[in-house]
Amino acid sequence: MSSPAEARLVHQLECSRLLHQERAASPELAAALDRVAQWQARRLNTSYADLAADPRYAEAIAFFQSELYGPGDFSQRDADLARVVPIMIRMLPDSVVETVAMAMELSTLSHELDHALVGRLNARLPFTVAAYCDAYRSCDNRVDRRRQIDLIVQTGRALNRYVRLPVLRPLLSMMRHPARIAGLSALQEFLERGFASFAGMRDVDTFLTAIDKRETALMEAIFSGNRAPFPDPEG
Repeated sequence: MSSPAEARLVHQLECSRLLHQERAASPELAAALDRVAQWQARRLNTSYADLAADPRYAEAIAFFQSELYGPGDFSQRDADLARVVPIMIRMLPDSVVETVAMAMELSTLSHELDHALVGRLNARLPFTVAAYCDAYRSCDNRVDRRRQIDLIVQTGRALNRYVRLPVLRPLLSMMRHPARIAGLSALQEFLERGFASFAGMRDVDTFLTAIDKRETALMEAIFSGNRAPFPDPEG
C-alpha cells in the first residue's frame, strides 16, 4: 500500500504528464505558454530584485523561477521523476518524498494557471499590464492563486527543514552516478538544486514572509480591479 506522500507524488506527476502531452501536441500553445511564462518571469525579476541581489536568497529565488515557476519544457524532468518514484520511496525519508510531491504540485499548478491565462490573452501580440490583469481576474481562480502562494511558502519551509537532515546530502550524492547511468540527470539536478538553494540560508522566514506578503498583495490588488499593480516588465 502506498504512503500518502507517494500517492500525492504519483497524482501530481500524472497531472503534469497530461499538461506536457497537451503542450507537445500544439506548437502554438507551447509558444504562447512560454511567452506568458517569460513575461511573468520578468515581472518576478522586478518584484524580487532586492532579494535576488542578496547572497542569502539569490539561489532560492533562481530555483523557484527556473524550476517551479518559469518558462520551458519540463517534460523530461517530470518523466525522470515518474520513473524513479519506487527508488525514491526506498532511499529517501517519507518527509522528503512529501516535499518533492509538494514542489511538483506547485509546478503543476503554476502551469495550469498559465494555461488558463493563455486562454484569456492573445499571447501572439504584445500585451500590457492592464490586459494581463484583466485576463488574470477573468479566470476567476482566486482559490488556486491562494493555493499557489501557500505552496511556495510550504515548499520553501520544507526544503529548509529537510536540507538540515545529516543523511540527505550523502543520499543525494549516492544517487548521482546511478541517475547519470539511467539517463535521469535532469531529475538529479532538480533535486540537488532545490536542496542546495536553501542549504546556506539562515533566515528563511524573512525570505518566505516577503514572498507571501508581496504575492498576496498583488493578487488582492488585481482581483480588486487594479490594472496597474506593478510596473510593465517590458518597459
